[in-house]
Amino acid sequence: MKIKYSDANAIFTREDGTILVSVPDLPGLHTFGNSMADALFMAQDAIEMWLWDAENNGETIPTASNPEKIIKKYKKPDQVVSMVAADTDEYRRQNDTRAVKKTLSIPAWLNHQAEKANAPFSQILQKGLKEYLHI
Repeated sequence: MKIKYSDANAIFTREDGTILVSVPDLPGLHTFGNSMADALFMAQDAIEMWLWDAENNGETIPTASNPEKIIKKYKKPDQVVSMVAADTDEYRRQNDTRAVKKTLSIPAWLNHQAEKANAPFSQILQKGLKEYLHI
């Protein structure tokens, strides 16, 4: 399921060298960053994770409030309110740990040697892909 939660209004508060972030429409959602760019990144990640978890558990996704409502109800003079875009499909692609079946071809002689050695094909492929991708 794809959710574009492009109107999530985050409140950014500078405190003790960090920037605290809260999203009033998503209960319990708080994060922080060491700079505004970092705080924006962390806000997007936290919002996507919150929405992804709600999707996975069949929970209702709250409607994003109008920015003016957020500003009137929550904003203090030293805070910034900004909209943060979130895409749960993209988050799922990057963070989903479910196994995916892949069909591949290797030379018969290599397959024979690997089976003889009881090689863990999946683990070896994962390790090789991680090394190849530098992750």
